[in-house]
Amino acid sequence: MVTKKRKLVKVAMVAGEASGDILGAGFLQEIKKRFDNVHAIGIGGQKMISEGFLSLYDMEALSVRGYVEVIRALPALIVMRRKLKSQIIAYNPDVFIGIDAPDFNLNLEFDLKKKNIKTVHYVSPSIWAWRKNRITKIKKSVDKVLTLFPFENDLYNTEKIPVSFVGHPLADMLSGKSERLNIKYKLDLPRHSLVVGLLPGSRQSEVKQLASVMVATARLMLSRFPNLIFLVPLVSEETKKIFLDALKKEAQFSHLFKITSGNSTEAIASSDVVLIASGTATLEAALLGVPMVITYKMPKISEWIMRLNSTSLPYVGLPNILTNSFLVPELLLEDASSQNLSQALCNLLNDGLVRSRLKNKFKNINLSLKGNASVKAVNSVLETIGLDTNQTEVNMREQKNR
Repeated sequence: MVTKKRKLVKVAMVAGEASGDILGAGFLQEIKKRFDNVHAIGIGGQKMISEGFLSLYDMEALSVRGYVEVIRALPALIVMRRKLKSQIIAYNPDVFIGIDAPDFNLNLEFDLKKKNIKTVHYVSPSIWAWRKNRITKIKKSVDKVLTLFPFENDLYNTEKIPVSFVGHPLADMLSGKSERLNIKYKLDLPRHSLVVGLLPGSRQSEVKQLASVMVATARLMLSRFPNLIFLVPLVSEETKKIFLDALKKEAQFSHLFKITSGNSTEAIASSDVVLIASGTATLEAALLGVPMVITYKMPKISEWIMRLNSTSLPYVGLPNILTNSFLVPELLLEDASSQNLSQALCNLLNDGLVRSRLKNKFKNINLSLKGNASVKAVNSVLETIGLDTNQTEVNMREQKNR
């Protein structure tokens, strides 16, 4: 009888935010089906930790976006990366997997590769949108890139960088059938209320930028839809405090806000529409079939630097990038006023035909990304480090049939 291989597989990983934590947890869950003994260390969140991952540092320290914010955090990040590099080299893993967070991970991958440690970057940096000079750094730093979206492979193939399209685990996890009434009941929401999800992001810096404008947007919407409930999932006590401080300015409406810890998937699924910070959560909303307005703000200096480095790609939201169209509204930077945002959201609430068409388009996005992403990611990594993926899949089937 064939049993699972008893080889110790040692993995080092770094995830920089909540979306990377989901990918890392899916990867760990899958690779543990192949081997009896998997040991993984690095930086990750609660989902990875629940899979037995040893996080050496708090993932929140990496959750920094924007040039000014990164510059402020840079000294501490450099010290952390130097210590982590020494720890990983001493650990001598079979592979290092950097999950997104390219500003932190690519330099780490470059140093580890020079020490003959296999390196994989999971989630292509947005070289198709801006900072195309990153491609040279990627080529020197990684043995393989795992991409989430099919259009991303072309540039890597042109540059002769090993690449695998694996799809997105969220497409496997989220069916688009949200069982909305059951979730509303679970979250103690009035069954017949209109629910607007407010998702200002997972980073403290993002919530600081968006909390006040989201609260002001909600106030304007209430003048047209008095029966609204606003659902706000926040990932930490720190981000919750930031949002509550913004809400104090509109204390007369605070009873219409329901703030939850985490549960972003349930919050999106139970919403009629969502106002959502640009990022992975926009994909989550699309996969759940929920109409959205995408927004983003950053400090003026960061905005100016970003504009200097950006390409002519006209949109930043993942649903729009994946369909190569302005499928959903984007109101960013100076356009992200409470007046503009409230009007866009009210337009969606008023137009059932538009919401129906959006849901059909979202189904196509789901189909394009669905297909056992974590299985493909593990297969690709095992191939990169020279382990037999066919044998491990046989072992999995036999283990399942016992």
